[in-house]
Amino acid sequence: MQIFCLFHVLYKLKLLSPIGLFRLLTAIYQYGINVMMLLKVAERMHGHKIALADDLETITYHELLSQSEQLSAMLKQAYGLASGKRVGILCKNHASLIKTIFAASYTGADIFLLNTEMSGKQLKQIAEAHDFDLLVHDVELTVLTRQASYEKATLLSYHDQLPAVNRMDATFIPEPRTRTYASQINLLTGGTTGRAKKVAHKPSLFNYLPPFLALLNRLQLQRYQTAYLATPIYHGYGIAFLLLFIALGKKIVITSGFDAKKACDLIKKHRVEVITVVPLMIHKMLNHDADSLQSLACIASGGAELNPKLVAHVRSKLGAVLYNLYGTSEAGLNIIATPEDLHYTAKTLGRKIKGTHLHVLNDQKNRCSVGEIGEFCVKNKWSMRNQSRSWIETGDLGYRDKQGYYFLCGRVDDMVVSAGENVYPIELEQVLIQHPFVEDVAVFGVPDEMFGQRLKAVVQLIHHAALTEAELRDWLRPQVARYQMPKEIVFVDQISYTHLGKRDKKQLRSFPASENPYTPV
Repeated sequence: MQIFCLFHVLYKLKLLSPIGLFRLLTAIYQYGINVMMLLKVAERMHGHKIALADDLETITYHELLSQSEQLSAMLKQAYGLASGKRVGILCKNHASLIKTIFAASYTGADIFLLNTEMSGKQLKQIAEAHDFDLLVHDVELTVLTRQASYEKATLLSYHDQLPAVNRMDATFIPEPRTRTYASQINLLTGGTTGRAKKVAHKPSLFNYLPPFLALLNRLQLQRYQTAYLATPIYHGYGIAFLLLFIALGKKIVITSGFDAKKACDLIKKHRVEVITVVPLMIHKMLNHDADSLQSLACIASGGAELNPKLVAHVRSKLGAVLYNLYGTSEAGLNIIATPEDLHYTAKTLGRKIKGTHLHVLNDQKNRCSVGEIGEFCVKNKWSMRNQSRSWIETGDLGYRDKQGYYFLCGRVDDMVVSAGENVYPIELEQVLIQHPFVEDVAVFGVPDEMFGQRLKAVVQLIHHAALTEAELRDWLRPQVARYQMPKEIVFVDQISYTHLGKRDKKQLRSFPASENPYTPV
């Protein structure tokens, strides 16, 4: 299985030839198994092609490799980075971040990609827990390091006078290439909502081949030249696609932060064919200027659930270009829905990829039958554990149908038990979003004296729409079961979202209750 995947991937990357295999083996011999080896192969294949285009610079693959090697020498000589050392990276999407990832990996140091939305208190907890030898950060995030009372070595990503990645001293001459032990790339989950949990991924020549091959086969990425990485690189979704695009020799467009107007302008300017997004991003871009998105041939959506209304909107404006990706930071990518799958049903996550073992388990940890809702539990070679016997409980609820398609029903802690019935907020959200006057909706459980728990719906109407609670209930009543009818419906001007593009239900819970709570009869 792994040998087949390896040969298939080498074929897709045009490395299954004498010269291609020579380039690969030479890179492995020179650098060892790390992401710098990946960059070296890309440089040999695509040296004079543009690798990165960000807000400040445009560089080729040859320049990216050369500058990353020089930066690696500086990090070794000035900061002592080596195997066993740890470097934290607190940066938004830009070329200096990417150069630092490659350079630090080449030193053998372990890399920690940090969420730029965290607080100073959270940074302090993370820094104390992992004891970084160096922290690379954006200058505008200096306030966080001060709030965290961080006193160890730091390096800015960009600066005109102070030591920074963009001001590499020419006296730091790259050392003779030496093979290094593979460093870990560590993601930190839950870093803005609570104590962060480390998710470690170690570069491997074999473990990541199945998801890599699945993306190549199902998204047909080798067909396209230009990709826009709109999602943060410090998340698993972002770093995975960065390394994939590098391996494929794509021109990668990145920008610091997301703005719908700027994103539309970049897509039009660079004739972007592939983009990584969370659903909220594509929703905002379509509403801003759908005409500027006509070059898109592949929209890879992940990180939050798609709603059927958005699926239909994308298809009507751009055609069959939307893909839905399901994975977690711990378990990696496991399910993909192609445009054809979403045409089968807009609610599906898709089908699992080869190499994924996915069980749907009930509360007694027994496997659920087809159509029965339970928790997704995953085992694969590319998860954070990389052990054949390690199952990961994702915390996501869902089910599988007879055709092998998987469906999401929300998080385990989202489920509401109302008068003995298991009620899933996402099911009511998927119905409410279909109302022609509803722009967005969030549903969650609230306490109820009679039923234990009930649902509450927070609804955002389209601009200038007029709709009363009674009218919405009349429309909803024939479409859902009695126990799914919301106790409360609250209309708001804007549904709030987290920086990850997920509905901020913690904040939405604070909206006042309806004066006329509904009781089912």
